[in-house]
Amino acid sequence: MPSVKSLTLTYDALNENGTFSEGDTITGKVTLDLLKEVAVQNLYVKAKGDADVRWTKKSGDHTHTYSAHRRYFKLKHFLIAEDSRDTSIAQGIHVYKFSFNIPPGSMPSSFRGSHGKVVYKLEAVLSRSWRMDRTVEKEINFVSKSFPNLHSLMSHQAGSTNKEMGLFSKGHVNMDATLERRAYAPGETVAIVAKINNSSSSNMTPKFSLIQDVVYRANGNTKHESNVIHKLVDSCISPHTQSVVKSAVKIPPGQMHTIQNCDIISVEYHLKVYLDISFSFDPEIKFPVVILSPDLLRGPQPGVAAGPYPAGATGGPSNSDFPPPAVSMGPYPPAPHSGSYAYPGAQSYSAPQPGYPNNTPMHAGPPPVYPPLPAHMSGGYSNPVPQPASPYGSPFSSSSSTSVLHPPPTAPTLHSPPSAPEIQPPPSSAFNVSPTAPTYNLMPSAPMMNADFLSQSDEPPPAYSLLFPSPAPEKSDAK
Repeated sequence: MPSVKSLTLTYDALNENGTFSEGDTITGKVTLDLLKEVAVQNLYVKAKGDADVRWTKKSGDHTHTYSAHRRYFKLKHFLIAEDSRDTSIAQGIHVYKFSFNIPPGSMPSSFRGSHGKVVYKLEAVLSRSWRMDRTVEKEINFVSKSFPNLHSLMSHQAGSTNKEMGLFSKGHVNMDATLERRAYAPGETVAIVAKINNSSSSNMTPKFSLIQDVVYRANGNTKHESNVIHKLVDSCISPHTQSVVKSAVKIPPGQMHTIQNCDIISVEYHLKVYLDISFSFDPEIKFPVVILSPDLLRGPQPGVAAGPYPAGATGGPSNSDFPPPAVSMGPYPPAPHSGSYAYPGAQSYSAPQPGYPNNTPMHAGPPPVYPPLPAHMSGGYSNPVPQPASPYGSPFSSSSSTSVLHPPPTAPTLHSPPSAPEIQPPPSSAFNVSPTAPTYNLMPSAPMMNADFLSQSDEPPPAYSLLFPSPAPEKSDAK
């Protein structure tokens, strides 16, 4: 008859989704149900987070295995302390409570793929003498909140593509597409607006696909995987017509989040908008999409302007421990693309615009409501944040068509600063572009070239006739 009836592990949820993130506290309990008194060496519970990658590749008669492992944290708490002698536990149900603090820092979200996984779990272990350890595990759903430049992900996206038709059709086609933002949560809908000008003799069908791209890395090798999450097909567009297509692609509620902070697994998403044309390369536009926790997108954030424009248009709160510098509240908005882009997490600020007291601005507007923000934190229309190179390659579909993502349009409330007046030089002085080269003096030991070299000695110089005697006069043959 077994002495241990059951060993169970439960934990308390922090939210309705049952997710945990960096810095959260996990509380729970371990329940031990005994049918009779037993001697226990120890009882402990562990919390850990690991990432693993593994795949095989055949090359002729040989099979190569690629694997990698990363551990993010491991915490251990003894419920029954380890002792030199066994601890007797009476018959009945015994409940032990525990608590863990997930360490802060950047850690990837939970993920399971065909060649790798990122798993966070709790594990309770009961150890007894001369017995196999009894173990129970419980996975926890970890959602990372480490997304630098979060508010820049809320900015508007726009792109366009053009294609000249080939042998089987004449004319050309143009498509402009827009997305309201870049970041979405599972269960949300991606709204797409595409303006299509079919100036060709072919029929074409607009299509929309949400695609997941996964890259596994191990031992200097990579394994790529692409999955179509959702696909929509719109109505056919006839030749020589224009059409505005509005579509909505829903992200599945349980879709795995974007992973950008793991060196052995990366998970990216992009939305492909393209035109299906028979016997021709399909012109397409690819929009990067980031799937993250709904808690990061829920409601207006402190310090973000409310209005018809996304939160990224004015930026958001900074993660820096340093206070922001004084900023100008004058009529000049911050200069585009100012500041440093070297480190995405570093705090840098734009220099205030110079003032011209003797020149009245020609296009002075009302002062902005919010002070200028650092360039790397601003994701609005007037100052797009530079994005890293897309892992999917170039958005150009073929040599006969071109596709490009446009930067967000300029916000209508901002006014471009007037050009600085040209500084005219004084009439009495010449305007030199470069400063005059400095004068270099010769070494003191070298005599000056304009001085008498022979006069450098205290003795009187010898007579010229002694140094250069005149030649003897020649005899003339004339008679």
